Amino acid sequence: MKKRILILLAGIIFGIVMTKSEAVSWYRIQEMFRFQSVHMYGIIGVAATLGALMIFMLKKIRFKNIAGERVHFVEKAKTYYASLFGGILFGLGWAMTGACPGPLYVLVGNGYFVILVVIISALLGTFIYGKLKSHLPH
Repeated sequence: MKKRILILLAGIIFGIVMTKSEAVSWYRIQEMFRFQSVHMYGIIGVAATLGALMIFMLKKIRFKNIAGERVHFVEKAKTYYASLFGGILFGLGWAMTGACPGPLYVLVGNGYFVILVVIISALLGTFIYGKLKSHLPH
C-alpha cells in the first residue's frame, strides 16, 4: 500500500510540473514544431541532460532495484532504422495531437477528456503492433 501511495504522489508531482512548465500546452507544442519558440526545446534539453546524468550516476554507484538486484543497462543496437522510423511516427503523432504520451494523462487529469480519444488510439496502435510484431522487420 505504501508503494502505491508513493507512485501516486510521484504521478501527482509529475502532473503539476508538466502543467506549471506548460509542457502540456498545445500552443507551446505547436510553437516548438513551427520553430517559433525555444520554450519546449529548453524543457526537453533539461530532461535529456538530467536523464543522462542520472543514468551515469546509477551506473557509477551500482544501483539496485527494489528487489535488491543490480540494475543492468543494455547496450544500444548497431542499426537505428527502426528507431528512426519509430521516431518519425512518434513526432508526427505528437505534432498532430499536440501531446506526447506522458502529458496525455496529465491532460486528462486537468479535465481535457477529449484526449481520451488519443489515449485509446495509442493503446489500440500498441495492441496492433504487438499482434504484428513477429511479421515486421526488426
